[in-house]
Amino acid sequence: MNSFLKRNPTYSKYDIDALKIPSHVAIIMDGNGRWAKARGKRRIHGHAQGVKSIRAILDFAGDLKITHLTLWAFSTDNWKRPKYEVSFLMNLLEKYIDNEKANFMKNRIRLRILGNLEDIPVKVRKKLKTLIEETKDFDKLNLNIALSYGGREELIGAFKNISDKIVSGVLSRDEIDDHVIKSHLFTADIPDPDLIIRTSGEFRLSNFFIWQSAYSELFFSTVFWPDFRPEHFFEALLHYSQRERRFGGIQ
Repeated sequence: MNSFLKRNPTYSKYDIDALKIPSHVAIIMDGNGRWAKARGKRRIHGHAQGVKSIRAILDFAGDLKITHLTLWAFSTDNWKRPKYEVSFLMNLLEKYIDNEKANFMKNRIRLRILGNLEDIPVKVRKKLKTLIEETKDFDKLNLNIALSYGGREELIGAFKNISDKIVSGVLSRDEIDDHVIKSHLFTADIPDPDLIIRTSGEFRLSNFFIWQSAYSELFFSTVFWPDFRPEHFFEALLHYSQRERRFGGIQ
């Protein structure tokens, strides 16, 4: 935090003290391809550059003592992209696991995957499962990576599982409520996000956290993800701190 203030002297100590730190921040990491195109490069260069933003934001979230950070890395729709790009992204994910494992262990970061892990290539999947197991008891920061994730697909899967339980007699129709539905989502034991940030200037959620975002505060940044740094994250937190969350009530 001190290094952040040195780089950004316009943010006073009062600003830091006045921050309301959300428990759970989710980020839609968007704009890698457009970042690369603006520089006359292939889309894959944007993806490679975007990894640097992940480390910067992860470290900053830890300094702020945010307990849950979710990063949407790859959607169910992203499988439709050209094979070379998908292959590059999977290889990039594998390198990220190898390069960041020591940081996870040192800073007690717990890794979880939200999405269909079985869609991921076997070699990468094994490494992810190993790191998930090795960090399952860590408690400093919960890093949730949404991988092969889609909000509608998540709900369809939840409804199918609930239907199976009704048919088998494990669950009755009258027992279905918010808690039951949440318990069948990927985020069953994770609090809903207080703040969702989307980078790159797009103003939509694009099938992300359809159920979980019901009461989330939204912040849309015009910065492409490869350029997104702590000062941009801090700006989102300042906006979040100025909002009143009433959850339908009166304050």
